[in-house]
Order: sequence, then C-alpha cells, then structure tokens
Amino acid sequence: MPIMPPRASKKAPILVVLHQERSSPGRVGQMLIDKGFPLDIRRPVLGDPLPKTLAGHTGAVIFGGPMSANDPDDYVKAEIDWISVPLKENKPYLGICLGAQMMVRNLGGSVAPHRQGLTEIGWYPLNATEHGRLLMRWPKMVYHFHSEGFDVPRGAHLLAQGEAYPNQAIRYGDNAWGVQFHAELTRAMMQRWVVHGAHRFIMPNAQKGREHLEGRMIFDQPLKAWLSDFLDLVFDREARRPPLAAATLEAAL
Repeated sequence: MPIMPPRASKKAPILVVLHQERSSPGRVGQMLIDKGFPLDIRRPVLGDPLPKTLAGHTGAVIFGGPMSANDPDDYVKAEIDWISVPLKENKPYLGICLGAQMMVRNLGGSVAPHRQGLTEIGWYPLNATEHGRLLMRWPKMVYHFHSEGFDVPRGAHLLAQGEAYPNQAIRYGDNAWGVQFHAELTRAMMQRWVVHGAHRFIMPNAQKGREHLEGRMIFDQPLKAWLSDFLDLVFDREARRPPLAAATLEAAL
C-alpha cells in the first residue's frame, strides 16, 4: 500500500514492514513522508510479498510486533532470510525492536529473554558508546516494550547500551541499523499500547501504565528530535559526512 508525500517526490519509496493488521509506522512513517519519501507498506503476516530486490526502493524499515524472532512461523523465517536483500545490496535498513532482532538472527546472532526474566516495558536510560557518540547525540531516556534482547553479531558495532538489556542499538556495515527501543510511538499509539498491554505491567522490571504516560511528558521531545536526526543518518548519506569526518579527524589527533 503506497503512501505518498503531499508533493510529488523524486525520491524512491521506503519499504515499510508491519506485523499486524492495524499496525502503523507512526512517527517514523510521518517523518519519512515529511522528508519526501513515499512509503511502500507491506504486511507479510497477512500474505503481502516482499520484493526480491530493493533496486526500486531507497531502503527498508522492519518494525516491531508481538511475535518473537525465534518463532517457527514460515513468515518469520522468510522475513529473517529476506533481510539479506538490503544487506547484500547495501541499501539502508532499519530494524526496530523485532526488526532489529530479525537482523541479528540473519547475521548469525542470538535473540533471547533476560537470564533473570527481566523485561523493559516503559522508560529506561540509554548510554551511547564511543561509536555511537561519534555518529550523533542520543537521548538519555527511551521507551521500551519487550521481553527479549539481542547480542551483537560478529562485524557489528554497538552504538548504545542499557541496563537490563545491554545491547540497545547496533550498526552493521555502512547501511544496516537496529534499535531495541521505540521512538515511533505517537501519543495515540502509546495510549493503545498501555491499554492493550496492561497485563504485562506485572512482569519483572516493567513499569505501570501511568509511568509510561508521565514519562512521555518528560522524555518524548528529546526522543522525537533524536528520531528525526537518526532517520537522516540512516536514509540520507549526506547527513553522515560531517560527523564521520569529525570522527576521523578526532581519531587522527
């Protein structure tokens, strides 16, 4: 289902992969449209095919969902295998939560629950690594809704860390990125998640619903600003040049 910017765009569309009938790309989708990218939205779980090549796309985003990257369902395995397309073609790829975990599985890494059964459901601190700081500024608090995490596959760089789940953001090669947290939620989306996910708030380390909404009032604006810059970093090669040049200069000193 294509969604076009309000004005005609010469940019190639971005493939958006969602995992439920009523799922939305939220702020990620709106920001990409505002940046001039048409969206090509597909739901493989409902039978939508994924393209054999991204030659006609700028890149791809795979979002989160209630399923696990370890599930045996055919469509889960097919999505994991499909990520080889952007990786081999060196097209920008962004995995969010499940999408990041699927990329890790594709690269030979593992996805698993916390050893002590902890979850991250609510707002939690984020700390950038040296690699991450050289690329951009990161928010201090981010929003989560998960009970599994990923390791860092061979060849990938860790960009940001957390407490319960240490691996929060990774980069593989020039164009593949994965984040464990959610910056895409609009207020309406968070309200729905809080209502429909309330049964999860009794899980270890999970926050109560009011903490989700109160945290949004405090932490959402920096997260929203970060997301806009991060999407430029992922999908606009020009946006990477100044920070990387600075990083190279700093490394030489």
